[in-house]
Amino acid sequence: MPELDTLARPITDLLSAFGSGTPGGTDPAEVIRTAAERLDTVHAACATDLGTLDRSWQGSAAAQALDRVAEAQAATAQTAERGTGIAEVVTKAYADLRTATTDLCEILESFRSFAAAAAPALGTPTGLIALVAAACEHLSRALAVVRRVHDQLAQHAMALQALVPPELPTPSGSSDAGRTEAADAHRLRSPDQSDPAAGSTGGVQVALPDGSTATAPNEAAATAVRAALAQQGVPYVWGGNTPGQGLDCSSLTKYAYGEAGIELPRLAQEQGIGHAQVDRSSLAPGDLAVWDGHVAMIVGNGQMVEAGDPVQMSPIRTENSGMQFYGFYRPTA
Repeated sequence: MPELDTLARPITDLLSAFGSGTPGGTDPAEVIRTAAERLDTVHAACATDLGTLDRSWQGSAAAQALDRVAEAQAATAQTAERGTGIAEVVTKAYADLRTATTDLCEILESFRSFAAAAAPALGTPTGLIALVAAACEHLSRALAVVRRVHDQLAQHAMALQALVPPELPTPSGSSDAGRTEAADAHRLRSPDQSDPAAGSTGGVQVALPDGSTATAPNEAAATAVRAALAQQGVPYVWGGNTPGQGLDCSSLTKYAYGEAGIELPRLAQEQGIGHAQVDRSSLAPGDLAVWDGHVAMIVGNGQMVEAGDPVQMSPIRTENSGMQFYGFYRPTA
């Protein structure tokens, strides 16, 4: 007769792989959140000092100094905002791990309870068959928990990726000439040219939730895709435009491209206006599928992300509840 521990071992092994579901020692999310709060304090102090300096110091040197201080102030505020966002993502990830750990414990306890109740019949072939079948059923439930938390962590990874700035700041020790040349190169680069650091393929790699990668035509498109994917799971709210809380189809794409510095119209049917239309055979991550009343963003590998209920990925299509399909458009071309 198979031992109970042997039948339960696959579930206990899965549970062991999750650990305690809580961070050991100092909570990293709390460390990040505290640092962001301190940066907010620095930002407020800079704002006060900047106002005082503006009133008491005049001239070209003062103007240059004020510009530098304003740039530092803006960078501090942006860093604090990103830090807060990262802390929120880490907190959600730990919450998902704790929930998964609890679910696995309940599944393991359920199997043990079944085995205890079936103990009188385990000496018969029928009882053994029932026990093995119960072990298989509970293991299937445990694997479903693992798949669920895998998908959740993939979404959190995408959210973290969206919070990482696409370009590193220029070191403070660089010369003014170097900063000017870098700025001129950035301004001269057309919207559809990729960052040279993206590789010889002329595109920017984007990690998708299923573990695959796709190549966006440029950094702006890649940033928009990452921002849109980070909203997966957010409820659909008609007219909603609050990331992380409630979005409709056009606010999702408008927000995502806003993160990339590109402004889109609010209405879905207008978001293709003024942009290059592309064939389905030439689709790339960041392209928009536009209907008369709906819009979705291509993410690559035959998939798109859209504000259904909730925001989610789906296969690329041209039909949507009888709406007229306008076509595919590339906001970065």
